[in-house]
Amino acid sequence: MRFMGLDFGEKTIGVAVSDELGWTAQGIATIIRKGKQQDLAQLRQYLEKFECSAFVLGLPRRTDGSEGPEAERVRKFARTLEGVFQLPVHFWDERFSTKIASQVLMEGSVRRENRKSVVDKLAAVIILQSYLDAKSHVNE
Repeated sequence: MRFMGLDFGEKTIGVAVSDELGWTAQGIATIIRKGKQQDLAQLRQYLEKFECSAFVLGLPRRTDGSEGPEAERVRKFARTLEGVFQLPVHFWDERFSTKIASQVLMEGSVRRENRKSVVDKLAAVIILQSYLDAKSHVNE
């Protein structure tokens, strides 16, 4: 089973996919949001290309674990994904994923002007990989 990980934001959607065995996550794109139909069309292309059968969607939570308005936007997007693609959506706590991604890029000496184009894709990788790691521990 191959998963598609998403870091859904107001301006971009970071996209990652797992390998066929569901062990590792690889970043594939940062979608610049242009509207619901265009965003869904791009996601459809990636779903078909990588033959994904489920989504892992980062769910933003506050540091105390509660959900705010951003989480409701993500939940609404999840309902859209389920309705359009007829695939399950699994939520995963995305707290600090973008901050961690930014830190990784800084430590990797990625130039500031280049970080913006890949930070959301890397955040999607972090979300998906942490989901895969947790899932593999449950199956042990």
